[in-house]
Amino acid sequence: MGAPNPLRLRPLEIGDLLDETFRMYRRNFFFFAGLSVILSIPQAALAGFTYHAFSGLLQVNNPSQLPDLGVLTSTLAADGIFFLVILALLPFSYGAVTYAACESALGRPITLGGVLSGVLRRYFHLLAYGVLIVAMAFVFCLIPLWIWIWVGWAVVMPVIFIENVGLGAAMGRSWRLVEGRWWRTFLVLFLMFVLTYVVSLALSAFITLGQTLLEIVISPVVVLWVSGATSVIVGSLVDPVIQIAVVLIYFDLRVRREGLDLFQLAQQVSPPRPAM
Repeated sequence: MGAPNPLRLRPLEIGDLLDETFRMYRRNFFFFAGLSVILSIPQAALAGFTYHAFSGLLQVNNPSQLPDLGVLTSTLAADGIFFLVILALLPFSYGAVTYAACESALGRPITLGGVLSGVLRRYFHLLAYGVLIVAMAFVFCLIPLWIWIWVGWAVVMPVIFIENVGLGAAMGRSWRLVEGRWWRTFLVLFLMFVLTYVVSLALSAFITLGQTLLEIVISPVVVLWVSGATSVIVGSLVDPVIQIAVVLIYFDLRVRREGLDLFQLAQQVSPPRPAM
């Protein structure tokens, strides 16, 4: 993929930010969507396998029968292996599209090799960040507190990629950028989640219709497997919207707090240095 035009830095109102998010996604749709779908395959396999296995254990056609404990043990073991694979791919699942969006916003060429190497360089920072966010949801048991902290750390990944810093420094940097604009950041993210949820429902409606037709000729257990897998694939098609929005929020925060747009303008109008 060739080098895209860099993002024109300016203060973005909420409507402008939403519009720019979808514009960037449309411009790089096949790359972003393809990358997201490929990385979601292990998770789709886990969802489909779990649906299929546990539906079989519960004896869909004969619920009165007790599940086979041997099959249950092997199912849980297989689920554990799938989970470890998904955990290992977590930095790519949430970092690859974010990195690609950062490169696109900076006007740099986007290539698959470049994206994968960019994520690998920060692999353990991204893994620790993802595990920390998930762990906090269970440890705090208070959704409002978790949301407050997560929004404060919303732009950690763009900071890691663009400013080339570690996880601790990126968390502090993200917190300072969001400080004073927490509610605005929360509102943008909330709107993005609502939009992606609505789009997911619309796509899932078509899939549900297809599954209803499949039940006429295919076993209900197989249909459950297909349902679990396709729900993950559908989610992977809309996930890039959130990740692109986070990158644009990062640039918008820097424009508002640090005048980054003025720095970009100064670079564009400064005369080139004469050759020696």
